[in-house]
Amino acid sequence: MPLQNIDRFLCQEQPRFAGFALFGLRRFTLEFLFFGLKNARACLFVGLFFAAIFTVPRAGIFGLPRYDCLLIIALAIQVWMVWSNLETVDELKAITVFHLLGFALEVFKTSQGIKSWAYPDFAYSKLLGVPLFSGFMYASIGSYIIQAWRLFDLKIMHHPPYWMASLMAILIYANFFSHHFIGDYRWYLAACALGLYARSMVHFTPLDRVRKMPLLMSFLLIGFFVWLAENIGTFFGVWKYPNQLGAWSVVHVGKWSSWSLLVIMSFTLVARLKHFKAKVSSGFRL
Repeated sequence: MPLQNIDRFLCQEQPRFAGFALFGLRRFTLEFLFFGLKNARACLFVGLFFAAIFTVPRAGIFGLPRYDCLLIIALAIQVWMVWSNLETVDELKAITVFHLLGFALEVFKTSQGIKSWAYPDFAYSKLLGVPLFSGFMYASIGSYIIQAWRLFDLKIMHHPPYWMASLMAILIYANFFSHHFIGDYRWYLAACALGLYARSMVHFTPLDRVRKMPLLMSFLLIGFFVWLAENIGTFFGVWKYPNQLGAWSVVHVGKWSSWSLLVIMSFTLVARLKHFKAKVSSGFRL
């Protein structure tokens, strides 16, 4: 498969440019190029799925409503990635967990008493008022983290104790529900996450040398790009916030913080599953 060959090329352990003197601007350019290529490859599911969101017309295709078309496309992409060995069955299981958690949040946020946002169009595949494809928007975050972990050969240094990270993830997820009733503790959770991950560094390999950055910075960067994707999704009318019903407006920048917290929760879930698998197979070390 061509993409598998690309994966092998991107993940080669031996330097690909042994005959060249890599230093200065040349090294920076190549490392930056491979950093972009690996990120683009990690975004394969995200890119294909959001391309479908942007291209499927609101009226649907051949009489099939848009939300139903998006569900079929998302399932087809997922099946193709597993069939072509671009994604393992274990990774699919993890992504399914993201889908379920995201769908549960969508059901709550769009419910009659909350109405944080809405899916205005008709669909046969709506359950409790939420189109089933919506869970894939959360699964796409998990897919990116899982793929990037492998492609960049991620290692996390000074990771906090798993029980503390897991508790933080649970509290973050719970706050998405509870802030409608007992107040929004997002910034308190962000402060706790700052202390919890202050020493944590992510080591990654764009080309042939290990680089590092603060783990918190990676959370913020991913959260920012999710916020951008959310703006594009609302612009195309896939879902709408109450203040966008009359005319489209930029999603409040405060949502960036919410998405960054969601990324922390997603990362913790992936790390926890990998840690659990390592205990069983001893095939992974965090």
